[in-house]
This record gives sequence, C-alpha cells and structure tokens, in this order.
Amino acid sequence: QSQLVESGGGLVQPGGSLRLSCAASGFTLDYYTVAWFRQAPGKEREGVSAIRIRGGDTKYLSSVKGRFTISGDNAKNTVYLQMNNLKPEDTAVYYCAAGLDYSDYRPSAYDYWGQGTQVTVSS
Repeated sequence: QSQLVESGGGLVQPGGSLRLSCAASGFTLDYYTVAWFRQAPGKEREGVSAIRIRGGDTKYLSSVKGRFTISGDNAKNTVYLQMNNLKPEDTAVYYCAAGLDYSDYRPSAYDYWGQGTQVTVSS
C-alpha cells in the first residue's frame, strides 16, 4: 500500500522551530515532486514548499522564504520541512503530498497525500 505519513507537528511559541517529516512507503520518492501544503481554519489549502527529488530544485511560498527549508533523504525515502522563526500566522494543518509535475502547484496535481499534522504557534 502506497502512503505518506507526516510527523513532527506540535505547539511552539513564536520564534520557535519545528521539523516536519514526510515518510513514504510502498513507492519510492525518487521520481516525484514532494510538496508541503497547509490549511488554516476557514482558508484554502496553500502550497508552502516543494522539492523535485531528482535534481533538488526547490520553491517556497514568499511568506516562508528564509525561514523554512525543505530537504530530502533518499536513503530514508523521506522529505523534511525545517521551520524556523515560526509566527502565529503559520498555524495550520500541514500536509505533504507527492506528484509528478514540479511546475504544477495545484493540490489536484498531487497523487499521494498524508493525513496531516497540526502546527500551532502561540504564546
């Protein structure tokens, strides 16, 4: 069974850090683009960051540039999102997803989704 499993969410104070993990099983991420999306209550799901596993190209939402870093570990078939200097507006459920088209950032372009992990930034 092919699936993605996220972990690493939690409650953190403003300015703090978290690292999210997205582990794939049942398929290899080698040929995929893996993206992190987030969805806050009452808002649409938005793309936060993506990485093309072959080649290592990355992209970021403008509001997280310089604070978030996406990376992949081929040996572990896992993608990470390091989030530093977190702000209350980063509060959301974060999802990882895998798709084949790096240029297409629409959620509908992604074939596999994780269950989501809650990130709450609050003092």
